[in-house]
Amino acid sequence: MMSSGQLNSATGQSVTCIIADGSLSFPIDVGNELGIPVIHFRTISACSFWAYFCIQDMIEAGELPIRENEDMDCFIRSVPGMETFLRIRDLPSFCRARNTADPNLRLVKNMPRQSPRARALMLNTFEDLEGPILSHIRIKCPKTYTIGPLHAILKSKLESKTTLLQSLSPNSLFEVDKSCMVWLDAQPLKSVIYVSFGSVTVMTKDELMEFWYGLVSSKKCFLWAIRPGLVTQKDGEGQIPLELIEGIKDRGYMVGWVPQEEVLAHQAIGGFLTHSGWNSTLESIVAGVPMICWPYFADQQTNSRFVSEVWKLGMDMKDVCDRVMVEKMVNHLMEERRENFMKSAAEMARLAKESVSEGGSSYCNLDHLIKDIRLMSMITTK
Repeated sequence: MMSSGQLNSATGQSVTCIIADGSLSFPIDVGNELGIPVIHFRTISACSFWAYFCIQDMIEAGELPIRENEDMDCFIRSVPGMETFLRIRDLPSFCRARNTADPNLRLVKNMPRQSPRARALMLNTFEDLEGPILSHIRIKCPKTYTIGPLHAILKSKLESKTTLLQSLSPNSLFEVDKSCMVWLDAQPLKSVIYVSFGSVTVMTKDELMEFWYGLVSSKKCFLWAIRPGLVTQKDGEGQIPLELIEGIKDRGYMVGWVPQEEVLAHQAIGGFLTHSGWNSTLESIVAGVPMICWPYFADQQTNSRFVSEVWKLGMDMKDVCDRVMVEKMVNHLMEERRENFMKSAAEMARLAKESVSEGGSSYCNLDHLIKDIRLMSMITTK
């Protein structure tokens, strides 16, 4: 289709540029061969992208691979901008490989190093959230566009087009159960902790029950999305026994899947127990909801460290699944440290919304990106 650099040879319509998933390097080679600019788009956080980018530096410094019986709380010194707070356990999960020949480690080591070859890099983040790390990324990828949070900028761009906004198809992977919204309407202000571990996380039945007993012991109201497949196959159905649910049905509500943006924006939600996926993290930030982080894999380990130590938007519970710790974290988030977390979350939500409003950093960056693509069109058609 693009062998001539054209989408349609009959009309002569040319390809202006290729926007490619940043985990793929071959589009750059194709673009170079055809004289078509390539823009890399990474859907992960800037902080995790930078951690991935520096894997080779960590290997050369002897910090990777992780040695047997390594202290996982040792600080990593080879990721510029993170020297004072990034621990071994906060590196992307693929970094836990025991040797450099591990195929997953080799893959994630090489992928980000391709982005400087692209014409530009797009990131779903905003300047006020990850500015210090972005300054390091821009040394390697000077033309880096921050255009997030994308779900918020979409709403901002379409807010005057209500009919179009309402007609957008839901992008959920699972059937959404909206009955939870009626339940939330009956709950007091900021009294509910919402629990969801995303669409990919899996856990054992024992881990599921540790979360259950921790939530119940906290005495807080909770809404828990337990999607199909959350619990590993070998542990059976992975549902909470009905007799246990019956005992707490006045303050616990469980469904298969929820309209997450709506839930997080509800006035009854006071906290989010999350797997720290980047979309969920951004949605929580925009909604101004503090987080308890239980990362599962990949970039989530790094995201959770930034939530707790850098942005002060919640607490990090990685590598622990214990009912006592769950209860303690929930009470810290919803009671003992609530005021501080809510203040930080409200300020970051303000900055996020400002970034996607007219004149904001992401709003302007998206306009600059569009203008740059139009300039590419003028160049490629000459």
